[in-house]
Amino acid sequence: MKGRTIVITSGKGGVGKTTATANIGTALAMRGHRVVVIDTDIGLRNLDVIMGLERRIVYDLVNVIEGKCNLHQAMIRDKHERELYLIPAPQTRDKDCIEPEQLRDLCATLEEDFDYVLMDCPAGIEQGFKNAIAAAKEAILVTTPEVAAIRDADRVIGLLAASELHRPRLIINRVDPGMVKHGDMMDKQDIVDLLAVEVLGMVPADKRTITAANRGVPVVHDKKAPSGAAFLRIAARVDGDEVPIMDLEYKSGLLSRVKELVGINGSAYSHA
Repeated sequence: MKGRTIVITSGKGGVGKTTATANIGTALAMRGHRVVVIDTDIGLRNLDVIMGLERRIVYDLVNVIEGKCNLHQAMIRDKHERELYLIPAPQTRDKDCIEPEQLRDLCATLEEDFDYVLMDCPAGIEQGFKNAIAAAKEAILVTTPEVAAIRDADRVIGLLAASELHRPRLIINRVDPGMVKHGDMMDKQDIVDLLAVEVLGMVPADKRTITAANRGVPVVHDKKAPSGAAFLRIAARVDGDEVPIMDLEYKSGLLSRVKELVGINGSAYSHA
Protein backbone atom coordinates (compact mmCIF):
# COMPACT_ATOMS: atom_id res chain seq x y z
CA MET A 1 0.00 0.00 0.00
CA LYS A 2 1.36 3.40 -0.96
CA GLY A 3 1.99 6.02 1.67
CA ARG A 4 -0.07 9.14 2.32
CA THR A 5 1.26 12.58 1.43
CA ILE A 6 -0.21 15.26 3.69
CA VAL A 7 0.52 18.99 3.55
CA ILE A 8 0.35 20.88 6.83
CA THR A 9 -0.42 24.49 6.05
CA SER A 10 -1.74 27.79 7.38
CA GLY A 11 -2.75 31.16 6.06
CA LYS A 12 -0.88 33.14 8.68
CA GLY A 13 2.65 32.67 9.92
CA GLY A 14 3.37 32.01 13.56
CA VAL A 15 0.35 29.82 14.32
CA GLY A 16 2.39 26.70 15.08
CA LYS A 17 2.34 24.89 11.74
CA THR A 18 5.96 23.72 11.93
CA THR A 19 5.48 22.59 15.53
CA ALA A 20 2.41 20.64 14.42
CA THR A 21 4.38 18.98 11.59
CA ALA A 22 7.20 17.90 13.89
CA ASN A 23 4.88 16.56 16.56
CA ILE A 24 2.44 14.75 14.27
CA GLY A 25 5.32 13.19 12.36
CA THR A 26 6.98 12.09 15.59
CA ALA A 27 3.74 10.74 17.02
CA LEU A 28 3.04 8.71 13.87
CA ALA A 29 6.55 7.24 14.07
CA MET A 30 5.91 6.40 17.72
CA ARG A 31 2.89 4.43 16.49
CA GLY A 32 5.22 2.24 14.41
CA HIS A 33 4.99 3.96 11.02
CA ARG A 34 7.78 4.94 8.65
CA VAL A 35 7.52 8.71 8.37
CA VAL A 36 9.40 11.40 6.46
CA VAL A 37 8.82 15.09 7.10
CA ILE A 38 9.83 17.62 4.45
CA ASP A 39 10.52 21.28 5.13
CA THR A 40 9.36 23.11 2.00
CA ASP A 41 9.87 26.59 3.47
CA ILE A 42 12.88 27.44 1.33
CA GLY A 43 14.97 30.22 2.84
CA LEU A 44 13.19 30.10 6.21
CA ARG A 45 13.60 26.55 7.45
CA ASN A 46 12.77 25.79 11.09
CA LEU A 47 11.64 22.17 11.16
CA ASP A 48 15.23 21.01 11.70
CA VAL A 49 15.54 23.19 14.82
CA ILE A 50 12.33 21.95 16.42
CA MET A 51 13.47 18.36 15.82
CA GLY A 52 16.99 19.08 17.07
CA LEU A 53 18.61 18.04 13.78
CA GLU A 54 20.11 21.33 12.60
CA ARG A 55 23.71 20.17 13.16
CA ARG A 56 23.25 17.09 10.99
CA ILE A 57 22.31 18.84 7.75
CA VAL A 58 24.62 18.16 4.81
CA TYR A 59 22.22 18.11 1.84
CA ASP A 60 18.75 19.57 1.43
CA LEU A 61 15.55 19.36 -0.59
CA VAL A 62 16.82 21.42 -3.52
CA ASN A 63 20.04 19.38 -3.71
CA VAL A 64 17.89 16.28 -4.25
CA ILE A 65 15.72 17.88 -6.90
CA GLU A 66 18.74 19.27 -8.75
CA GLY A 67 20.45 15.87 -8.66
CA LYS A 68 23.40 17.00 -6.52
CA CYS A 69 22.77 14.14 -4.10
CA ASN A 70 20.50 11.13 -3.93
CA LEU A 71 17.37 11.03 -1.81
CA HIS A 72 18.83 8.98 1.00
CA GLN A 73 21.82 11.31 1.38
CA ALA A 74 19.47 14.20 2.15
CA MET A 75 17.31 12.31 4.65
CA ILE A 76 18.32 12.81 8.29
CA ARG A 77 17.29 10.12 10.77
CA ASP A 78 15.61 11.44 13.91
CA LYS A 79 17.49 11.14 17.23
CA HIS A 80 14.61 9.44 19.04
CA GLU A 81 12.53 7.56 16.46
CA ARG A 82 14.42 5.28 14.07
CA GLU A 83 11.64 5.29 11.48
CA LEU A 84 11.36 9.10 11.32
CA TYR A 85 13.37 11.14 8.80
CA LEU A 86 13.71 14.80 7.88
CA ILE A 87 14.44 16.35 4.50
CA PRO A 88 15.43 19.96 5.29
CA ALA A 89 14.93 23.06 3.19
CA PRO A 90 17.89 25.15 2.04
CA GLN A 91 18.55 28.48 3.72
CA THR A 92 20.09 30.37 0.82
CA ARG A 93 17.95 29.56 -2.20
CA ASP A 94 14.94 31.30 -3.72
CA LYS A 95 11.45 29.88 -3.28
CA ASP A 96 11.03 29.78 -7.07
CA CYS A 97 13.86 27.25 -7.54
CA ILE A 98 11.39 24.33 -7.30
CA GLU A 99 8.48 23.58 -9.62
CA PRO A 100 5.28 21.88 -8.37
CA GLU A 101 5.87 18.88 -10.65
CA GLN A 102 9.32 18.27 -9.16
CA LEU A 103 7.97 18.13 -5.61
CA ARG A 104 5.07 15.95 -6.74
CA ASP A 105 7.49 13.44 -8.30
CA LEU A 106 9.64 13.41 -5.16
CA CYS A 107 6.65 12.70 -2.92
CA ALA A 108 5.46 9.94 -5.25
CA THR A 109 8.87 8.28 -4.88
CA LEU A 110 8.78 8.63 -1.09
CA GLU A 111 5.29 7.11 -0.94
CA GLU A 112 6.81 3.84 -2.13
CA ASP A 113 8.95 3.54 1.02
CA PHE A 114 7.11 5.52 3.70
CA ASP A 115 3.69 5.24 5.31
CA TYR A 116 3.44 9.02 5.75
CA VAL A 117 5.02 11.93 3.90
CA LEU A 118 4.33 15.17 5.79
CA MET A 119 5.16 18.51 4.22
CA ASP A 120 5.67 21.62 6.33
CA CYS A 121 4.26 24.24 3.99
CA PRO A 122 5.37 27.89 3.98
CA ALA A 123 2.79 30.30 5.38
CA GLY A 124 0.95 32.45 2.89
CA ILE A 125 -0.17 31.71 -0.64
CA GLU A 126 2.94 32.26 -2.77
CA GLN A 127 5.07 29.81 -4.78
CA GLY A 128 6.14 27.66 -1.84
CA PHE A 129 2.51 27.11 -0.90
CA LYS A 130 1.62 26.21 -4.50
CA ASN A 131 4.47 23.70 -4.67
CA ALA A 132 3.46 21.93 -1.46
CA ILE A 133 -0.26 21.65 -2.16
CA ALA A 134 0.41 20.38 -5.69
CA ALA A 135 2.27 17.39 -4.24
CA ALA A 136 -0.24 16.53 -1.50
CA LYS A 137 -3.24 14.23 -1.45
CA GLU A 138 -4.56 15.51 1.90
CA ALA A 139 -4.32 18.77 3.85
CA ILE A 140 -4.23 19.73 7.51
CA LEU A 141 -4.81 23.40 8.25
CA VAL A 142 -3.44 24.97 11.44
CA THR A 143 -4.92 28.10 12.96
CA THR A 144 -5.17 29.89 16.27
CA PRO A 145 -8.45 31.26 17.69
CA GLU A 146 -7.70 34.81 16.52
CA VAL A 147 -9.69 36.83 13.99
CA ALA A 148 -6.73 37.48 11.66
CA ALA A 149 -5.67 33.82 11.66
CA ILE A 150 -9.23 32.62 11.03
CA ARG A 151 -9.66 35.03 8.13
CA ASP A 152 -6.42 33.85 6.52
CA ALA A 153 -7.41 30.21 7.11
CA ASP A 154 -10.66 30.80 5.25
CA ARG A 155 -8.69 32.11 2.27
CA VAL A 156 -6.45 29.03 2.27
CA ILE A 157 -9.45 26.68 2.41
CA GLY A 158 -10.68 28.23 -0.83
CA LEU A 159 -7.28 27.81 -2.49
CA LEU A 160 -7.06 24.19 -1.36
CA ALA A 161 -10.47 23.49 -2.87
CA ALA A 162 -9.43 25.14 -6.13
CA SER A 163 -6.46 22.76 -6.22
CA GLU A 164 -8.79 19.79 -5.60
CA LEU A 165 -7.62 19.31 -2.03
CA HIS A 166 -11.12 19.13 -0.64
CA ARG A 167 -12.14 18.60 2.96
CA PRO A 168 -9.02 19.75 4.78
CA ARG A 169 -9.02 19.06 8.50
CA LEU A 170 -8.36 21.75 11.07
CA ILE A 171 -6.09 21.96 14.11
CA ILE A 172 -6.95 24.79 16.47
CA ASN A 173 -3.72 25.64 18.25
CA ARG A 174 -2.90 27.60 21.41
CA VAL A 175 -6.37 27.51 22.87
CA ASP A 176 -6.63 29.24 26.25
CA PRO A 177 -9.66 27.69 28.00
CA GLY A 178 -9.79 30.51 30.55
CA MET A 179 -10.08 33.15 27.81
CA VAL A 180 -12.69 31.06 26.01
CA LYS A 181 -14.68 30.72 29.25
CA HIS A 182 -14.72 34.50 29.71
CA GLY A 183 -15.63 35.19 26.08
CA ASP A 184 -12.24 36.67 25.18
CA MET A 185 -11.35 33.95 22.66
CA MET A 186 -13.41 32.12 20.05
CA ASP A 187 -14.44 28.60 20.96
CA LYS A 188 -14.45 25.55 18.70
CA GLN A 189 -18.03 26.02 17.54
CA ASP A 190 -17.41 29.66 16.61
CA ILE A 191 -14.51 28.60 14.39
CA VAL A 192 -16.36 25.66 12.83
CA ASP A 193 -19.30 27.94 12.02
CA LEU A 194 -16.95 30.37 10.28
CA LEU A 195 -14.77 27.90 8.38
CA ALA A 196 -17.14 24.93 7.87
CA VAL A 197 -14.36 22.33 8.16
CA GLU A 198 -13.82 19.23 10.25
CA VAL A 199 -11.79 19.77 13.41
CA LEU A 200 -8.93 17.27 13.70
CA GLY A 201 -7.93 18.42 17.17
CA MET A 202 -7.45 21.25 19.62
CA VAL A 203 -4.12 22.01 21.28
CA PRO A 204 -4.02 24.02 24.52
CA ALA A 205 -1.67 26.93 25.07
CA ASP A 206 1.19 25.31 26.93
CA LYS A 207 4.60 26.71 27.89
CA ARG A 208 6.03 23.19 27.62
CA THR A 209 5.64 23.45 23.83
CA ILE A 210 8.03 26.41 23.79
CA THR A 211 10.49 24.68 26.10
CA ALA A 212 10.43 21.56 23.94
CA ALA A 213 11.02 23.53 20.73
CA ASN A 214 13.96 25.35 22.28
CA ARG A 215 15.48 22.03 23.30
CA GLY A 216 14.93 20.46 19.89
CA VAL A 217 12.73 17.69 21.27
CA PRO A 218 9.09 17.53 20.03
CA VAL A 219 6.66 18.00 22.90
CA VAL A 220 5.01 14.60 22.30
CA HIS A 221 8.00 13.15 24.16
CA ASP A 222 6.99 15.10 27.29
CA LYS A 223 4.50 12.95 29.19
CA LYS A 224 3.48 15.88 31.39
CA ALA A 225 2.67 18.26 28.53
CA PRO A 226 -1.03 18.78 27.74
CA SER A 227 -0.03 19.96 24.27
CA GLY A 228 1.98 16.79 23.70
CA ALA A 229 -0.98 14.64 24.70
CA ALA A 230 -3.17 16.62 22.32
CA PHE A 231 -0.77 16.01 19.41
CA LEU A 232 -0.69 12.29 20.23
CA ARG A 233 -4.47 12.19 19.96
CA ILE A 234 -4.36 14.14 16.70
CA ALA A 235 -1.88 11.65 15.24
CA ALA A 236 -4.17 8.81 16.27
CA ARG A 237 -7.02 10.43 14.35
CA VAL A 238 -4.77 10.95 11.30
CA ASP A 239 -3.96 7.25 11.55
CA GLY A 240 -7.64 6.33 11.42
CA ASP A 241 -8.45 5.76 15.09
CA GLU A 242 -11.82 6.99 16.31
CA VAL A 243 -10.70 9.22 19.14
CA PRO A 244 -13.41 11.60 20.36
CA ILE A 245 -12.61 15.31 20.45
CA MET A 246 -13.26 16.70 23.89
CA ASP A 247 -13.71 20.39 24.49
CA LEU A 248 -10.85 21.96 26.37
CA GLU A 249 -12.01 22.85 29.83
CA TYR A 250 -10.72 25.39 32.27
CA LYS A 251 -10.42 23.86 35.71
CA SER A 252 -10.92 26.51 38.36
CA GLY A 253 -11.17 26.34 42.11
CA LEU A 254 -8.82 25.83 45.04
CA LEU A 255 -8.50 22.05 44.66
CA SER A 256 -7.37 22.28 41.04
CA ARG A 257 -4.86 24.99 41.96
CA VAL A 258 -3.42 22.87 44.78
CA LYS A 259 -3.13 19.85 42.47
CA GLU A 260 -1.34 21.97 39.87
CA LEU A 261 1.10 23.36 42.43
CA VAL A 262 2.07 19.96 43.81
CA GLY A 263 2.37 18.41 40.36
CA ILE A 264 -0.70 16.15 40.38
CA ASN A 265 -1.84 17.96 37.26
CA GLY A 266 0.68 19.19 34.74
CA SER A 267 -1.58 22.09 33.85
CA ALA A 268 -4.92 23.67 34.52
CA TYR A 269 -6.08 22.46 31.12
CA SER A 270 -7.57 19.25 29.92
CA HIS A 271 -6.66 18.39 26.35
CA ALA A 272 -8.28 17.22 23.13
